[in-house]
Amino acid sequence: MAWEEWEQLKAQAADRHSTRMQLNQYPADQGGGSTQGDLVVGHKDLEQVGQAAHDLFGHFTTYSGHARVASEAAAGGLKGEGFALGGALEHVTERWSEQTKSLLDACAHISNHLRYTKNQHAADDSYIAGAVSSIATLDKGFDDRKGH
Repeated sequence: MAWEEWEQLKAQAADRHSTRMQLNQYPADQGGGSTQGDLVVGHKDLEQVGQAAHDLFGHFTTYSGHARVASEAAAGGLKGEGFALGGALEHVTERWSEQTKSLLDACAHISNHLRYTKNQHAADDSYIAGAVSSIATLDKGFDDRKGH
């Protein structure tokens, strides 16, 4: 990928995401003691974040692997020809690999945590529904005994 193409892709990505994030705040003169904000996150939002982290993990694994292999080959070739740049490129490639692992770990952590949270909330909802149902059944039985 040429440098100009990379810069163009970065600019396009920035244009697409420039209006996506907005932080709202209350006016400074608003009274009241409530600290409750108006930020709401639903299941769909969390699913999208988890999916984006999962997708980034998959794509970045592929593309960073290509970059690593190409950089290692270039570093080896330059070192083999006696260029000091080869050692420097090798050093950069090692740092790239370390940073790639950190990013991939973070993506996996986000995706896995959101998947776990979704499953846990589903289990909690099921438990609560069962508990409420059993309370309603007990309450109905109690009403029947009282002759209602």
